[in-house]
Amino acid sequence: MFTGIITGVGRIAAVHDLGSSSSHGKRLSIATPPGYLDDVGLGDSIALNGACMTVTSLDAAQLQFSIDISAESLDKTAGLSVPDGAVNLEKALRANDRLGGHIVSGHVDGIGRVSYFAEIGESWELRIVAPQALARFLAYKGSITVNGVSLTVNTVTDLVLEDVPDGSEISINLIPHTVENTGLGTLRAGSNVNLEVDTVARYVERMLQAGALSIPNKKDKP
Repeated sequence: MFTGIITGVGRIAAVHDLGSSSSHGKRLSIATPPGYLDDVGLGDSIALNGACMTVTSLDAAQLQFSIDISAESLDKTAGLSVPDGAVNLEKALRANDRLGGHIVSGHVDGIGRVSYFAEIGESWELRIVAPQALARFLAYKGSITVNGVSLTVNTVTDLVLEDVPDGSEISINLIPHTVENTGLGTLRAGSNVNLEVDTVARYVERMLQAGALSIPNKKDKP
């Protein structure tokens, strides 16, 4: 469980193949800021650009830890196998931590594409085209996680594109602090980003789907 509040920006220091075919995953070595690994142990969960991963080895003296990522996860995420690439880091939520963002599972629901990113006045506007499968979960003033960062949707525009039929474009306002303290400042038009929709929206969707099902009344049971 995470909150979407980034606690550090790391760097993919090395990428190693775990096998000789495309069905094999990769082992990533992640360089971290000083002191970041002081309270991290083997088996701990750390989200990389919004994807929950398990620490398989660590070297606090060298400020690095490693994770193994499957071919399936690589196929369903973006930016997790690019050598020297920046990654947003968040340690798993403790029971007594503040929930500063929103409830985030660390499971990427889909890959979006940045359509616009520019400074507007004192802040930045980020627009992302989300795929069709996620469009129904996006709402004005709702929450979304972009590369692990908890953000608020300012506008939602449903659209039809050849590559994203019936998808939606969302607009998000980023304050300077977010741009300066996460990897979102490196985004450009055309960049792919990991998206996770709001957990509450996911459950609402499920309840609506199940609404037509008949739930037996206890009095009707034999």
